Amino acid sequence: MEDIFERWKRGLARSSKAAFGHLAVLLNASEIKDETWDELEALLIQADLGMGTTRSIIDSLKNSVNKFGITKTQELKPLVEKELRSRLDDLSKFIFDNKPYIILIVGVNGSGKTTTIAKLGKKFSDEGRKVLLVGADTFRAAAVDQLQVWAERLKIPMIAGQPGSDPGAVIYDAIQSAMAKQVDVVLIDTAGRLHTRYNLMEELKKVYRICGKALPGAPHAVWMVLDATTGQNALMQGKSFKEAVNVSGVVLAKLDGSSKGGMAFAIQRELQLPILYAGLGETPDDLQPFNRDEFIKNLLN
Repeated sequence: MEDIFERWKRGLARSSKAAFGHLAVLLNASEIKDETWDELEALLIQADLGMGTTRSIIDSLKNSVNKFGITKTQELKPLVEKELRSRLDDLSKFIFDNKPYIILIVGVNGSGKTTTIAKLGKKFSDEGRKVLLVGADTFRAAAVDQLQVWAERLKIPMIAGQPGSDPGAVIYDAIQSAMAKQVDVVLIDTAGRLHTRYNLMEELKKVYRICGKALPGAPHAVWMVLDATTGQNALMQGKSFKEAVNVSGVVLAKLDGSSKGGMAFAIQRELQLPILYAGLGETPDDLQPFNRDEFIKNLLN
């Protein structure tokens, strides 16, 4: 069985061979020159760290170089690692402090939301928790069908709405059922929506409010699934969802398919949200809790 370290290595292979691979080469050069900073800035931007994060890192590195009298690029590598590490949250194990613990999953169409929900369901089920999946994407019949296939494969119970039915009613009934059946975790799949569509975002706010009517205090978490392959475009999506509902964390899907893993740093800076899980492949076990040290180590491999 593949261990967690190999999963991270494989999942970040594309990113580590792209801009971050060139970064590793740059840091193995000889003298620090003016061009070194220009090249470093270009590579970090190319890796999708974003302009703000990149400039902050460059400024901090320049200060350290001047302070400690560093002249060799090789001496920059541990400083770069330290700077990158300081820009990511180091999360402890997630705590489910309510029962049932209601998690609302949001995201745009095609972000990998439905598949991510199934993977989360398996992970929590494997931990010994009683899980319920809720297919509340009644706008797209294929989404319910897709989640149903996953639920049957993973042997996890699911409640789903009929195409065109009121997603709020589906969610209300599902939460009531979860309470009656002593479910530990409820994962709710909401309709994928473009962040620029006002009426759809208003519908999401309504769904959020209905969770609270079914169970005061719910949802206990709102997790946003972002597609790592979309790079900086995902940030605009993230900002819109964060404004609409109280997003508390990010699941970074399809990280294995992206050559620009640096967007993780931009998410932390621009959205100020922790990355909870990362999708490192297609199988359910490839969804892993986000590990800051493994992430950085394999990017700079």
